[in-house]
Amino acid sequence: MKKLSKIVIALALLAVLIVPCSSVLGAKPKKYTIATVVKIVGVDWFNYMEKGVKQFGKDYGQDVFQTGPTQADAALQVQIIEDLIAQRVDAICVVPNSTEALDPVLKKAMDRGIVVVTHESTDQRNVHYDLEAFDNASFGRHLMDELARLMGEEGEYACFVEGLTVKSHNEWMDAAIARQKQQYPKMRLVCERLETYSDISVAYNKTKELFKTYPKLKGILGSGGHDTAGAGLAVDELGLQDKTYVVGTGLVATSGQYLKTGAVDLLSVWNPVDAGYAMNKVALMILEGQEIKNGTDLGVPGFNNVKIDGKIIYGEAWQDTTKDNMEGRL
Repeated sequence: MKKLSKIVIALALLAVLIVPCSSVLGAKPKKYTIATVVKIVGVDWFNYMEKGVKQFGKDYGQDVFQTGPTQADAALQVQIIEDLIAQRVDAICVVPNSTEALDPVLKKAMDRGIVVVTHESTDQRNVHYDLEAFDNASFGRHLMDELARLMGEEGEYACFVEGLTVKSHNEWMDAAIARQKQQYPKMRLVCERLETYSDISVAYNKTKELFKTYPKLKGILGSGGHDTAGAGLAVDELGLQDKTYVVGTGLVATSGQYLKTGAVDLLSVWNPVDAGYAMNKVALMILEGQEIKNGTDLGVPGFNNVKIDGKIIYGEAWQDTTKDNMEGRL
């Protein structure tokens, strides 16, 4: 009997050990709620970003969604993030309209245990990580090199940004202008950088005003996704395709018709689908306690071998588009 009792006890202990192991082995990954807040909804750039967000959710079985204001307004973004904090989401990915304006509400989110990941916001203080498609200074120099090449390294030019509070755009233009002063002394910036507020009509009207004020204007450098389209429309209407060169970020979906006519000469941009996907991957890795380090693969082109600098994650994701290679590109 004693021998039998010992066997029964041993089997019971074995069962205790086996059952938890079986539960762990058969357990499903935890499902998190990850919100992505963009600068403005309803425009091509962020419509494409939403595709990347949704694809990530499908691939990883996570509850993801994208939201944002109907105007490129930092105050509206703050209110949206306040609402997300109240909803107790697990992570917030955000493309800020203003680094400074969003810092307090992002701190509040982090204080509540919410993971925060930004994009295009290298000096964001209250953040776990900021994801960049590339080093901003390198990209700005690249834009200027391309504009200078087209302009024959001489002549007047102007710069557009979405807003003076949009950190990444201003870093690109800072580097571009510094490059011009150092490498292309025969070029001249005609005025302070102009704000377009992610609005094609604003870029269009300001381009027309530029030509009235500076009739010898030869180049336009845009940083916002709609700067090139607005400038291209104006150049097209004025018939200046052969005298003016437009270079900047933008999508073929928005600016492609002006690439075809020659009103826009070059788009240099990263893929917003991949950026949306990669941001959400970073958030999930943080939630799951995974290390993000040099060489980490975030699963999409341009972010397969990232570099880490403090809280900034850098990819290598820009690509140039001209009328010669625009087919099949976003």
